[in-house]
Amino acid sequence: MKMLQKIQIAMVLMLATAFAQGAHHEGGHDEMPTQNIVEIAAGNPDFSTLVAAVQAAGLVDVLAGEGPFTVFAPTNAAFAKLPEGTVETLLLPENKDQLTAVLTYHVVAGKVMAAEVVTIDSAATVQGEAVSISTSDAGVMVDGAMVVMTDIEALNGVIHVIDTVILPGS
Repeated sequence: MKMLQKIQIAMVLMLATAFAQGAHHEGGHDEMPTQNIVEIAAGNPDFSTLVAAVQAAGLVDVLAGEGPFTVFAPTNAAFAKLPEGTVETLLLPENKDQLTAVLTYHVVAGKVMAAEVVTIDSAATVQGEAVSISTSDAGVMVDGAMVVMTDIEALNGVIHVIDTVILPGS
């Protein structure tokens, strides 16, 4: 692995550790997670759009369930990159199936930590299609979305933060 890539991965891991400590009120690097994926997301204002979408799709109980799951979680800024009105349209009750497809495209069954993500080139999503995964000097990309934070551990899996909403069929 090239030195720049190793440094980038180390920096992302340090950010993830800081984020995870902030997500768990008890703090502490070596502690076991005390919250599930939904609780961690709901506790971070950067994921308010994602949480609203998960609620609108009726996926709270699933993503708070046993798992394990790997979630490529887009931030509010990632949702803001979508064309104007897209989020509002997806949140409408008549578009629940489409919203569910988009959200489950961000979820992989099983717990895939960053060290494993960089060794694979695709992963099957809960939605049914596979996401492409690539690694370069720039970092790790999932279907064109940059992974900006990794390994936020939850009781039922792991969250990797991405900077763009990924869409099935694209």
